[in-house]
Amino acid sequence: MTTTDPSTRTGVAARAVDASKVYGTGEAVVRALNGITVTFDRRRYTAIMGPSGSGKSTLLHCLAGLDRVSSGRIFLGDVEISAASEKQLTLIRRDSIGFVFQSYNLIPTLTALENITLPMALAGRKPDPAWLDQVIDIVGLRDRLTHRPAELSGGQQQRVAVGRALASRPDVIFADEPTGNLDSRAGSEILTFMRQAVDDLGQTIVMVTHDPNAAGYADRVVFLTDGAIVDELAAPTADTVLDRMKRLGG
Repeated sequence: MTTTDPSTRTGVAARAVDASKVYGTGEAVVRALNGITVTFDRRRYTAIMGPSGSGKSTLLHCLAGLDRVSSGRIFLGDVEISAASEKQLTLIRRDSIGFVFQSYNLIPTLTALENITLPMALAGRKPDPAWLDQVIDIVGLRDRLTHRPAELSGGQQQRVAVGRALASRPDVIFADEPTGNLDSRAGSEILTFMRQAVDDLGQTIVMVTHDPNAAGYADRVVFLTDGAIVDELAAPTADTVLDRMKRLGG
């Protein structure tokens, strides 16, 4: 799949249309998503927030093609990934989606640089040298490229994970509690790098977080409760997010 410069992309990066996700049956049924319709614009940083069990991570995983909705439709750009075969979905995830996990998910035997370029190596593609240089500078890893994960701090490992998500120029990056395992200083660094990726590289980021300070780095916050979107907030700050969460009972 041919990638294009993210800074030239416009429109909607991802969207859910009447998306529901149900686990279990009978009395044990759990409705994690309840008919959600939402769009995420390109070149924007969106945070998804909500109390534990609100469905925020389920929504993120369905948008990223890591899980399938029970009903409704999920689109990446104009492609309906909810209708894709497993083989098609694997290629879409590899070529068009970046994902940042809370637990880093690095390969311990590979160097930082090898971890960053791993998705492209698996796809049989070489990274664009100029783009890779930009990514390395954004995440501040130039002096750590030959180090393996065990030789890096938690914050540095998550920088590698962010670099890996950026390196293949994905259509959208999904991040699930990316600062959850980090101290406040390292977490702030990661959020700043992600903000720069949107502002300087034209990337699109959709992030699940429980932290009002993290959400304050975003352009927009979407609030979930009981599997449904109950509110949105534009141009958030940590204070306005916290105030909105209090009003929503989060």
